Amino acid sequence: MSLRLSCITALCAAACALLLTATSSAQSPAITPYPAKSVRVVVPWPPGGLVDVVGRIVFQKISENNGQQFIVDNRAGATGVIGADAVAKAAPDGYTLLVHSASHITNPHTMKKLPYDTFRDFTPIGLLAAQTGLIAVHPSLPVKTTRDLVALARAQPGNVLYASAGAGSFSHLAIALIDSLAGSKMLHVPYKGGGLATTATVAGESQVIAGTPAALVTHMNSGRLRLIAVTSDVRLPQFPQTPTIHESGVPGYEFRGWVSVMGPANLPRPLVDKINSEINKSMDSADTKKRMEALEPWTMTPEQTAARLRADYEKYGKLIKLVGVTPQ
Repeated sequence: MSLRLSCITALCAAACALLLTATSSAQSPAITPYPAKSVRVVVPWPPGGLVDVVGRIVFQKISENNGQQFIVDNRAGATGVIGADAVAKAAPDGYTLLVHSASHITNPHTMKKLPYDTFRDFTPIGLLAAQTGLIAVHPSLPVKTTRDLVALARAQPGNVLYASAGAGSFSHLAIALIDSLAGSKMLHVPYKGGGLATTATVAGESQVIAGTPAALVTHMNSGRLRLIAVTSDVRLPQFPQTPTIHESGVPGYEFRGWVSVMGPANLPRPLVDKINSEINKSMDSADTKKRMEALEPWTMTPEQTAARLRADYEKYGKLIKLVGVTPQ
């Protein structure tokens, strides 16, 4: 009997050891020090744009802080879909991340079919920056505030022209939202890109444009465009005298994009928290703050990030339907 009992005890001990080993292996992404090797950071846009610049600044500091390389991999194409798809299909181990723009949540509304599910196939981790637009007008237009612009567009429906980078673009929807909330009616003139839309407005072919500070500030400084408002819900430090659209007679208006960080679906929560913590540590550093001071740094918890993505998905979706953008 004692020999039999001894055998049973030994078998139980072996089974427990195997169970502990299996459990440890299954949880290894959560308990292994991270990062233990280089990390690929997919930016689904060409080098030099806002998303690319912000991603490089933040992850360069994260590389320095951790002694491992976070390597930016530009996988441009199809309005961010190609790079996002690569991340959606990657292993959820924290070694493939996505730095993306708000196009991530507009694409489902403007494209008939995507190779992934916008929410189910990704894990929100955090935000890096906001993307606030400026509303500027050609000097020949007799308006100096959003209130003036709305009044003119109401009095002359369809006669005030606004340029955009294309149907469904940020520059299109930012002004369409003014019309939607204020009951005004401006005429949309789409161009093939933001550069052409800006050139057309500077030339007077169009009268109103929503654009980034980087795209418009030179023309504003030269007097070829007049800044009247910002699209965020708070004033920008670079333009402290310029009111928000909400302040200027369109209550409830807020429209800004963002640069977010995501991983593949099912990324373990300890890794999500670790990466979010590293983002915050990078953003809090003096050199990152200096390099980001004109780029609207904006951080959030994973829960806040998920909520913002979902809210903007609904908001943009309603607006895209309202302006009649047909999914392609």
